[in-house]
Amino acid sequence: MAIHSPVITGLPASSGMRERLIVALDVSSASEAQKLVARIGDAAGIYKVGLQLFTVEGPGVVRDLVSSGRRVFLDLKLHDIPTTVALAVKSAAELRVDMLTIHASGGSAMLRAATEAAAGRLNLLAVTVLTSLNDEDMQEIGVSGRVSDQVLRMASLAQNAGCQGIVTSPREALMARKAMGEGFAIVTPGIRPAGADSNDQQRTATPAQAISNGVSHIVVGRPITHAADPAKAAAAIISEMEQARISR
Repeated sequence: MAIHSPVITGLPASSGMRERLIVALDVSSASEAQKLVARIGDAAGIYKVGLQLFTVEGPGVVRDLVSSGRRVFLDLKLHDIPTTVALAVKSAAELRVDMLTIHASGGSAMLRAATEAAAGRLNLLAVTVLTSLNDEDMQEIGVSGRVSDQVLRMASLAQNAGCQGIVTSPREALMARKAMGEGFAIVTPGIRPAGADSNDQQRTATPAQAISNGVSHIVVGRPITHAADPAKAAAAIISEMEQARISR
């Protein structure tokens, strides 16, 4: 099988903002996903397939997106023993996805097994702290310190294990960028245009704030997919991202 070239992580500020926008296909059927992709088209550079859609449709929906020329961010947040995760990463690489998420809290052995299994065929992004959690939640689950402390711990673990980037909220992005340096992807969900509902996410920011904080890619769902004109909504977010890049 030919090796599928992964995306370039740690994108510089001059990179096209369309390639830095990931649209979350958080729907419950392949037909819904296909309709959204048809409406958004090339207005976004990458499409995310997460647990909801993957659980219903399986790898077929990923194959269809890839075969149609779409770049896919497979957001499965793998967290298991090293051997099991490594086998799952190999399967994802065979699907020719560009990005795949794993939990940094799985530990260094799991992270190293994942990077070895990926063999450079996809970009591994380590999830640091879910955007639905806050400082009080950290204490509840037995993690010492604040969210920001845990993000840095997990980011360092991921970078040392050979991951290409992390997933964290935009609130910790600037701190993570300073600690991790350039050339390391920082992907942020919890992005909401000004005035939008934060829904079930605690640590959100606008697209402009995220780019200003050194984020390489942003993940946007409902503000685009629930819009009357999804392509127009995506274009507006890209414009906001571009303005933030210019003002940096």
